[in-house]
Amino acid sequence: MAARDDASESTFTAEERAAMREHVAEVTASRKRGTTKAEKAALDAQAVVEKIAAMPEPDRGLAERIHRIAREAAPELTPKLWYGMPAYAKDGAVVFFFQDAAKFRARYSTLGFQDPARLDDGSFWPTSFAVTPDFSDADEQRVAELIRRATA
Repeated sequence: MAARDDASESTFTAEERAAMREHVAEVTASRKRGTTKAEKAALDAQAVVEKIAAMPEPDRGLAERIHRIAREAAPELTPKLWYGMPAYAKDGAVVFFFQDAAKFRARYSTLGFQDPARLDDGSFWPTSFAVTPDFSDADEQRVAELIRRATA
C-alpha cells in the first residue's frame, strides 16, 4: 500500500481517499443508469470493461483474464465497479473483486473475496490472493474453481 500523505491529518492515503470518491461517483452514476434492472446491469458491465481497458499493463491483461474467467465460471454474477475496481456481485452484494496493483501502488494485483463468497473451510481460510504477471493457465483453473465455490 502507498505511504501515508504526511501533509494530511487523515488516516487514509491519497489513493484510498480517491477510491472512496470513486465509490460515491459509481453509486451515483449507477442510480442514474437505465430505467430497468437489465439496463442498469448492462451499463454497469460496460463500465467494468471500460475501467479494465484504462488500466496500465500488466494489470489490464490480468484484469481481462479474471473478467473472462468470472463470466465463464459464474455467468449469474453481475459485473460492477466497486471503489473503482472491477467487482462481481450476486443480488447486489459483491462476491469478489480485482484490485490492480497500480491503483494503490502495490507490488501485485489482488483477487479478493467478500463475505458472500462461500469459501469457508474450517475456522481459517484465505479471502485474498496476490496475482502476478506470471499468472498461468493452472492459476486460471484455480481461480475458476474458487469463483465456482464462492457462488455455490
